[in-house]
Amino acid sequence: MRLIVGLGNPDPEYQWTPHNLGFMAIDELANRNAIRVERPEGKALVGRGKLAGEDILLAKPQTYMNLSGISVRELLEKYELVPADLLVMWDEVQLPFGTIRIDRKGSGGSHNGPNSVIGSVGTQDFYRIRLGCGPDHPLSSRKDFVLRPMKKAELEVVAEMVGEVGDAVEMILEKGIEAAMNKFNRRKKSEADEQQEK
Repeated sequence: MRLIVGLGNPDPEYQWTPHNLGFMAIDELANRNAIRVERPEGKALVGRGKLAGEDILLAKPQTYMNLSGISVRELLEKYELVPADLLVMWDEVQLPFGTIRIDRKGSGGSHNGPNSVIGSVGTQDFYRIRLGCGPDHPLSSRKDFVLRPMKKAELEVVAEMVGEVGDAVEMILEKGIEAAMNKFNRRKKSEADEQQEK
């Protein structure tokens, strides 16, 4: 079984903020695979199903972002899984808006969500997909930026991005993480780049 976790905050006011991109990615996987992520378990809402022939457990921790690791550890223990069975998804202001980055391990940087997971499971060695939400201008307050509701145009980009995440997760399970990294870890072209190529 694979435990696939999206990080976010449970209150309705956070539903459409950049900080909840992990939850949105879980919703995409749930919708694609007819999985209902609503059973309370391990301080999360979870749903079981199959993807690419594998049993999966989708989870949205309800602990708030900074304590996400508590929920992840409880779920790993309950299902007798190890960090190698874990895939975590979160928002990343260090990546351009609309891009995704797949990695097999690494630090959480200055993001409290993945750092909580790393601290709770005792290793940085688990699969992760970071969903880019970085703007094309410097931020005066990263916290204010990631906790603000997104505009309609941004949500359209997000819909495309979480669709890409859904494809990436399927590829990870079917063909392995290297294949997914080779396909999806490419820099999204800006409009300026596209104009230069014309």
